[in-house]
Amino acid sequence: MNKAIFLLVSVQFFVYVGFGLIIPVLPEVIVQQDFHPMHVGGLLTIYSLASFFTAPLWGRLSDKVGRKKLILVGLLGFSLSFILVSIFIHSLPMLYASRIVGGLFSGALYTAVTGFIGDISNKDNRNKYMGFMGMSIGLGFIFGPAIGGLLGEISIQMPFTVSAILIFMLFFYALAVLKEPDTYRKTEGRTLIPMAAGQLFSYRIRYLFVFSFLVTFLLAGVESTFQLFHMDAIQITPAQIGSLFLFSGFVDFFIQGMVVRKVKDGQEPKWLMLAQIITAIGLFMLPFTNSLVFAGAALCVFTAGNALARTLNTSLASKESGGMYGTAAGVIYSMDSLGRIIGPLFFTWMLTLASGKTYYLSASIAIASIVLLWIFAKSMKSLRQVK
Repeated sequence: MNKAIFLLVSVQFFVYVGFGLIIPVLPEVIVQQDFHPMHVGGLLTIYSLASFFTAPLWGRLSDKVGRKKLILVGLLGFSLSFILVSIFIHSLPMLYASRIVGGLFSGALYTAVTGFIGDISNKDNRNKYMGFMGMSIGLGFIFGPAIGGLLGEISIQMPFTVSAILIFMLFFYALAVLKEPDTYRKTEGRTLIPMAAGQLFSYRIRYLFVFSFLVTFLLAGVESTFQLFHMDAIQITPAQIGSLFLFSGFVDFFIQGMVVRKVKDGQEPKWLMLAQIITAIGLFMLPFTNSLVFAGAALCVFTAGNALARTLNTSLASKESGGMYGTAAGVIYSMDSLGRIIGPLFFTWMLTLASGKTYYLSASIAIASIVLLWIFAKSMKSLRQVK
């Protein structure tokens, strides 16, 4: 792996570490300051909103000013967002401001890094490089909560201070190593709903788009409520939360690396139905938590089902896109983003009303989503048949 690719992969890793490390720390901050639990969902949602709506603007800007410049700006801005959290961790308005800054500049980094990889790769190695980026994102999700939980035991500000320093150091490494690509591939950036999406929605792939939203909706719901619920149920600590998410992250990694590749073409709908049953079992277990081990087991069962569903659905959507891979990926990205925007707010609100019964509703949604897969499987209107 050359230096440029290593750096770009590292940037994406730290972006998603930054997203994940707040998961075990944020509920602790909200509870300590006696803020309403809904703010856990609000602070997760505002980050996703800022990234979702500004990513297309950053994409167009990177085409005009260059990838390296935008990466450098993004690293400085992302580092600043962690500094703001660390300094103003007891101020709710500043927490929201810092999350907006973080989401804004994470969008800049995502679009610039993706564009940079596209510029310096060719058809023979692009999949490999994009695969490296996907792995870095996955590892960021695995280690982010673990790092946040462990450092949070030392000080509630520590995870953000350390992250700010590391990202600031990455800025100087990028300044020295990255060279602007000779030519940019002129694109219009990611739009909220790609122009050709209307054509895709005329076919059965539309059921996979809705399914993608529900899968991420449930994932975001668990991420935003898991610690709040277990702080009452078993007095769980940030370090314990980090450890559980780390362990479940490796379950995710195993499912994607070992199980998914064994699924044969044409068998995806059946496996997706099984994935949602497993997801529902994990969710149904959560209200019965009486120990750290049981909480970890429930989280791992949920993670296994959710990881299987996310990965297989993305693969199946690409097969059903009729060659419009980019358009299908863009719609999936938008559906996932909407899930991360709506999920935290909805489920933290439900938790304040119904406590553990929230997970019965979540399990019901997982089971109900199987209807979408059944309709998809029965439909004959597939783009695979279009020449």
